[in-house]
Amino acid sequence: MTARKAEPEALTMATPTAVAEDTEKGERSLKGLYVITFFLGIGIWTLSAVLSRNALIPTPIDVVASFAELIADGTLWGHTVTSLSRVTTGFLLGVALAIPAGFLMGWYWLARGLLEPWIQFFRTIPPLALIPLVIVILGIGETAKIFVIFLAAFLSCVLATFQGVRNVDITLINAARVLGAKDFTIFTRVVIPASTPFIFVGMRVALGASWATLVASELIAAPTGLGRMMQQAAQFLQTDRIVVGIIMIGALGFIMDRLLLLAERRLTRWQETR
Repeated sequence: MTARKAEPEALTMATPTAVAEDTEKGERSLKGLYVITFFLGIGIWTLSAVLSRNALIPTPIDVVASFAELIADGTLWGHTVTSLSRVTTGFLLGVALAIPAGFLMGWYWLARGLLEPWIQFFRTIPPLALIPLVIVILGIGETAKIFVIFLAAFLSCVLATFQGVRNVDITLINAARVLGAKDFTIFTRVVIPASTPFIFVGMRVALGASWATLVASELIAAPTGLGRMMQQAAQFLQTDRIVVGIIMIGALGFIMDRLLLLAERRLTRWQETR
C-alpha cells in the first residue's frame, strides 16, 4: 500500500467582494434591529403609562395628538427652527476653530504648550456653569446662547483632533520623509487623512454637547426655542408637550449624527471597519 501524502489545508482569504457582502448584510440586520427596538420602546412606554395610572405620564397617543396640535398652530416649527439655527451656528463655529487648534497642538510643541493648559482648564468647567457670567457680559440675546454652544462644541472637538494627530503612526511619517516629502506635504497627505476618524468622533461628541447646552441655555433665558417650549409646558403640567420637545431634540440630534456618520464613511473609505 502506498501512503497517501497529507494535503495541506488550503488557506483562504476573504476577498473584497465577500467583505462588502458581509458588511451589507450586517447593515441590513442592524436596520432591522432599529425597527424592532423602536416598537419595543413604544410598547414599554405605553405599558408603563397605563400601569402607572398617573395622569401626568402621557401615552404615545397623547403625545401624537399634542404633536399634531403644535404643528397645526405653527408653534412647533417656530421653536424648532430657532433651536436648530442656534445649535447649527454654535456647532459649526466651534468645530471650525477646534480642528485647526487641535492640529496645531498636535503638530507643534509650542502651540501645545500655549493652548493645552487653557483647554484642559476650561474642559473641566461645564459650559452651563458659565451661563450666568455669559448673560451678565453678553446679555440674554442670541450671541450669549450661541457662544455657550460654541464653547461646548469647541472643547469637545479640539481634544479629539489633538489626539488624532498624536496617534498618527510615526512609521508613516518617517516613510514620507525618506521619500523626500516636506512637512507641509506630510501634514496634508499623511496627518490629516489619518486624523480624520478622530475628528469625526469629536464632531459627534460636540454635537451632543451642543444640544445639551442649548436646552439649558433656553431654559434660563429665551423667548423661543424647544427648551423654552418645554419650560412653558412644565408650568401648566402639559407633560405631553414636554415629551414632544424631547422627541424633537432627540430626532434632530439623531438625524444630524447620521449625516456626520455618512460623511465620515465617504471620507474614510480607506479605513477598514467592522
